[in-house]
Amino acid sequence: MAGKTLTRMDLSEAVHGEVGLSRNESAQLVESVLMHVSDALANGETVKISSFGTFSVREKAARIGRNPKTGEEVPIHPRRVLTFRPSHLMKDRVAGGNKR
Repeated sequence: MAGKTLTRMDLSEAVHGEVGLSRNESAQLVESVLMHVSDALANGETVKISSFGTFSVREKAARIGRNPKTGEEVPIHPRRVLTFRPSHLMKDRVAGGNKR
């Protein structure tokens, strides 16, 4: 399942083609949107994009884990993790793409 990876450059080229901004302005626009999203998530806010999905930050509590090789118990420190929940429209679109 070796597919192409969508990059920032691809997004800015799409904006350039669809909106008609210069390549430099398109790159700045994409960078600005991504910066707003990442800043909101870093501040613990939820980012919801209609028909796409919801990004949120979740707090995971400390727990005891186990090294599978040695069986030794090790503490896992509390941490924040990023989660993504796709919308139903996105799930349907992705599922439909697999049938082609």
